[in-house]
Amino acid sequence: MRNILVTGAAGFIGSNLVKALFKTFQDLVVVGVDCMNDYYDVTLKENRLKELEVYPSFVFIKGNIADKVLIDNLFAQYDFDIVVNLAAQAGVRYSITNPSVYIESNIIGFYNILEACRHSYDGGKTGVQHLVYASSSSVYGSNSKIPYNVEDKVDNPVSLYAATKKSNELMAHAYSKLYNIPSTGLRFFTVYGPAGRPDMAYFGFTEKLVKGETIKIFNYGNCKRDFTYIDDIVEGVIRVMQKAPEKTNGEDGLPIPPYALYNIGNSNPENLLDFVTILQEELVRAGVLPVDYDFEAHKELVPMQPGDVPVTYADTSALERDFGFKPSTNLRIGLRKFAEWYKLFSYNK
Repeated sequence: MRNILVTGAAGFIGSNLVKALFKTFQDLVVVGVDCMNDYYDVTLKENRLKELEVYPSFVFIKGNIADKVLIDNLFAQYDFDIVVNLAAQAGVRYSITNPSVYIESNIIGFYNILEACRHSYDGGKTGVQHLVYASSSSVYGSNSKIPYNVEDKVDNPVSLYAATKKSNELMAHAYSKLYNIPSTGLRFFTVYGPAGRPDMAYFGFTEKLVKGETIKIFNYGNCKRDFTYIDDIVEGVIRVMQKAPEKTNGEDGLPIPPYALYNIGNSNPENLLDFVTILQEELVRAGVLPVDYDFEAHKELVPMQPGDVPVTYADTSALERDFGFKPSTNLRIGLRKFAEWYKLFSYNK
């Protein structure tokens, strides 16, 4: 690996990936792109970027992947070997009220990445050797079969966010077929950990509890989520980056799409009420909340929200088969690390 593009580099997964790449490999140039939008507190993104300043061969570009000229110029300048597209407008509920930003980033932005990968081969150049991109467990939508397998049909999205991620998979498949671009999509399952996204339940619940506000537990607590710790996600991404799908031709002499999909999840769905119990215990242990905090007075069981699903559960057998890796961080350990980070974060606010 030489020149690597990581879009969404100031994001939760992106910033942790950049750190891990520099700790794992030598002689890298990593170009990070992020538009630094205010979907959540920009200070978090700025703090993540500050931690990346220690790496002299990290280049940060503030910009939007929906800006085709910017993306084309970066590809021309750096001749990327590997592209990891993590930039996207995230969030299921936000897509209900703000659909246009999902089309801009997740559809137009991803199209620009695909086009740049396609033209990276122009003039006989080696071009991009592997495009890795973030999909989501949300693509499984109303799928009633569990655990979710990458071979399952995913034609019933229940949010625009999920529809854009499914579109990314279809677009990548078409470009892999037409232009022989090795690409791998990764369906992430509820990523959490220190310095994560404030719109995620564990972070949002913590913020509300600290302020003495009431937390809403959807579907009356009868939801299960496959929580996946950030270090496991990053380990999975790095392993996948190094092994692009093979380029082969079919009987018709045309390329068989060098295309793959994997789930990255903990394969251990946790009930939301159990999750909240563990979170509150770890917040007390870390000193974020007092020992005598009245949690029952700050919990409200409410109906399911539009766009949500009752359960997420990753079948990671394909990931285990091809990469010998399975996420395994225990939820309590992961939430403990988050609570300890949050104690320092709130102290430094």
